[in-house]
Amino acid sequence: MADNNKEILTNAAGIPVPSNTVSKSVGKQGPLLLEDYTLLEKMAHFNRERIPERVVHAIGSGAYGTFTVTDDITQYTKAKLFSEVGKETEIFARFSTVAKSKGGSDIYRDLRGFAVKFYTEDGNWDMVGNNTPIFFMRDPMKFMDFIRSQKEHPKEHWRHDQMWWDFWSLTPESIHQVLWLMGDRGAPMGWRHMNGYGSHTFSLINDENERIWVKFHFITDQGNKFFTDEQWRKMQGIEPRWAAKDLYNAIEEGNYPSWTMKIQTMSDEQAQNFQWNPFDLTKVWPHADFPLQKVGKFELNRNPENYFAEVEQAAFSPGNVVPGISWSPDRMLQARIMSYADAHRHRLSVNYDTIPVNKPHATKANDPYRDGLMRTDDNKGGRINYNPSHEGYPQPDKRAEEPPYHASGMAARIELDTEDHYAQARMYYDMLNNDEKERLYNNIAGSLGKCSEQVIKDQMQLFRNVYPELADKVEKAISNTEPPKPEPKPATV
Repeated sequence: MADNNKEILTNAAGIPVPSNTVSKSVGKQGPLLLEDYTLLEKMAHFNRERIPERVVHAIGSGAYGTFTVTDDITQYTKAKLFSEVGKETEIFARFSTVAKSKGGSDIYRDLRGFAVKFYTEDGNWDMVGNNTPIFFMRDPMKFMDFIRSQKEHPKEHWRHDQMWWDFWSLTPESIHQVLWLMGDRGAPMGWRHMNGYGSHTFSLINDENERIWVKFHFITDQGNKFFTDEQWRKMQGIEPRWAAKDLYNAIEEGNYPSWTMKIQTMSDEQAQNFQWNPFDLTKVWPHADFPLQKVGKFELNRNPENYFAEVEQAAFSPGNVVPGISWSPDRMLQARIMSYADAHRHRLSVNYDTIPVNKPHATKANDPYRDGLMRTDDNKGGRINYNPSHEGYPQPDKRAEEPPYHASGMAARIELDTEDHYAQARMYYDMLNNDEKERLYNNIAGSLGKCSEQVIKDQMQLFRNVYPELADKVEKAISNTEPPKPEPKPATV
């Protein structure tokens, strides 16, 4: 007899379950019965518990919080979340590694994903970036091959240093990002101690329908901290989910992490005269020329109640921009607008945006989409499902219209200018102090030193194009690196 003070266990249809521990059988020794619906449903659901993992950013953590405007930028944008100083907007943030599959460590050397969903009155704005302001390439045609070079070998099925250095050594525009990754920023001490960047160039649109180009920055208020290679390798064996625990425990203890949001802005005239292509993802906008302007602060103050429902099923897309915020001709961004939503439809179903963590919280979605796998709401009820119609149907909003920007040229596969790939990498290298440089040499040597002579030779040429000193120091570090130890032999009994 059930205890009236306890909840009754039911199946998904709400029907009470007779037992959750014993199957129905023909006697004590006999076979199980096909009519044991409770067992069949439990097994069938278990067989489908694991949805496809993210192709990239599979390992991650998330939390809810609040974004607060501290400085007025209404001269640049009509986006409602920035409409007045002091305004607060609910957010959900997810941090992640990039290359490894689920089950791996969240502190190894890698780029970090940095995604924030702003639940605004005009719908959700998804700021989907990384913890670096640049990337390895600027044309999306190379992206799939790059990710494959970071994953497991197709035959041996483990990750090889040879694979990623092979790709980088033949991709000269990657050199700027390679130096970031192999430096201190490549192994941040958890999610709380790293910056976030929109990375791409976006645009802001104001009430006068004027467009200005923009870069988004999220500066950690906890300070940038990192693991040395020795530290993170050791920590992986002790607690491979160190970053997840660090974020979760900090929030539970009331030590709420926060980030200060800043922007850089560039007029169209400045863009036309900029030294580099302003929409090239392998380049930054120097702060001396385009100073950071403070906008607001976000704080994470609530952990999810259920990891799968709220973190694993969280879906971000650069296509989700609200009136007052828009895109740019950045090639990588243009591809991501389609790619992210398409990946979510494969992983979570065509109705992924009806999952609670992905639904708008400050307004109601009134979209034209119907039916499809995993439709769990009222499917728009009896409302007409076509347009135009003499019956009532939602109408577009002029406020969402954007000003045009000029684009011209022949339709062809046009390589971006083969401009200098090394000037900004040189600028970054010059910013490092002697200790940071020494760690950079050793970090590179420990990985590149495992590769073939041809890959080392080609990569050294890229380093030499940045600075001869950089190549010389890395070569010296490789020569001082101990060769890999032989595989341990199994113990004999």
